[in-house]
Amino acid sequence: MTAALETLTAGMPIPFGGNRVATVSEALAAAFKPGDRLVVVQETGALLHVPAAVQAIAQDAVSRAHDAFKEMGKVSDEQITKFFELFANRLAKDDVWAKIAKANAADVDKARSAGRSTTRLTADAKMRDGMIDGLRGWASTPAGRGKVLEAVAHEGWTVDLIAAPLGVVAFVFEGRPNVFADATGVLRSGNTVVFRIGSDALGTAKAIVEHALEPALAASGLPRGAAALVESPARSAGWAMFSDHRLGLAVARGSGAAVAQLGAVARQAGVPVSLHGTGGAWLVADATADAARFAAVVAASLDRKVCNTLNVCCIDHQRAAELVPVFLAALERAGQERGHGCKLHVVGESTVRCLPDGWLNTRTQVRRAEGDIEEDRAELLSQDQLGREWEWEDTPEVTLAVVGSLDQAIDWFNDYSPQFTASLISENPHAHDHFYALVNAPFVGDGFTRWVDGQYALNRPELGLSNWEHGRLFARGGVLAGDGVFTVRARVRQADPHLDRGGAATPPRKG
Repeated sequence: MTAALETLTAGMPIPFGGNRVATVSEALAAAFKPGDRLVVVQETGALLHVPAAVQAIAQDAVSRAHDAFKEMGKVSDEQITKFFELFANRLAKDDVWAKIAKANAADVDKARSAGRSTTRLTADAKMRDGMIDGLRGWASTPAGRGKVLEAVAHEGWTVDLIAAPLGVVAFVFEGRPNVFADATGVLRSGNTVVFRIGSDALGTAKAIVEHALEPALAASGLPRGAAALVESPARSAGWAMFSDHRLGLAVARGSGAAVAQLGAVARQAGVPVSLHGTGGAWLVADATADAARFAAVVAASLDRKVCNTLNVCCIDHQRAAELVPVFLAALERAGQERGHGCKLHVVGESTVRCLPDGWLNTRTQVRRAEGDIEEDRAELLSQDQLGREWEWEDTPEVTLAVVGSLDQAIDWFNDYSPQFTASLISENPHAHDHFYALVNAPFVGDGFTRWVDGQYALNRPELGLSNWEHGRLFARGGVLAGDGVFTVRARVRQADPHLDRGGAATPPRKG
């Protein structure tokens, strides 16, 4: 027997995971009202409260995208191309962008007043150009739906395996307005999209929808709900959206813990997930590393803080006396270029012994989201914290470790990192082959780490980059792009009307 959950009481036991129990807190019990939903995360026992009003907003947005998907079969590829062109053209209009920029300025001011990071929130000219280029890139991308991926010919009949739209794709983004435009890339292959953006960027997103996206949908003849925004600042809107079984795919981008939780919510609702959370690139310099190349790579990998920024550097002990100062000089230059110094974390006594005077027991100004803070310039870090991703504003922040061998660096990457991006500086070709074979990363290189970007590396606007923290990805790479969101249908064409399973062909029956 089942009944509606209308009240919660403090201390109420809630089973999860088959053999464990979570308890309701006093705050949750007081907040829960009739009509609200309680999402129990079976992996962790987290009790997630979704107010009825937030649930209604999320459900309405998914419904609009779901209804629009039913109409997408009537939409031509030329109409989809026109949508991307019109969307890009609207963003390129100065009067349209002025309205978006005004909303973004309000978002930035509000976030800054709350002591939150604004480095990825500001919709500046570079971000605007990137959004326009990405949309025009999708306009010029060949349509994927209906493409025959494989054809199998039999005597008297054939079977075609054909790329087909997956359905409604849901996105939860952090406060980066540019990814809002990237998400519409799934329309290229005939899907529809519903998204929830971080509360810091909600005003910007609403302005983009009103002044650019919806006019482009209408003018191109696409169903209005083909791109639907969940207009709620509540985190619970993401939980409500990801627990909707009508989704074909759930994509989450943001901080590692939040992304993992969203993925768990979607999986237990039976929705496939693509998670883009913890980042931070690793760089290894082995005993044969070229010092000049190493210095250039370090500097180029620290130009700004995003997921593919250098986070951990490992240097072979045989070259530590030479390369540690090279690394620190490059780190200092990166900080000087941003005007706010640098911050170092050090793992192991062997690394501490290689530090020049002036690094330990020295204070420095570090720019954080909440403002400039005086901190130790270098701090000791335990080995089990090697996987920690440093989120910095204008003060480059990295971890340095001197290792006994290349294999130790590989082992540490595989054991402690989010298994995302790994790069090796070495003059030994066999070392590069060894590194590639053993390091458990979807992105492996021999130079700067910032190449890991769908648009930069593959000329395809990305929807997100996946690590292997929770296992390798099935049937796709770490770059999720709009034209990679599809399913496969089988279509048979029977030339011989007398086929049956008894043989290749059966003669016509007489009488």
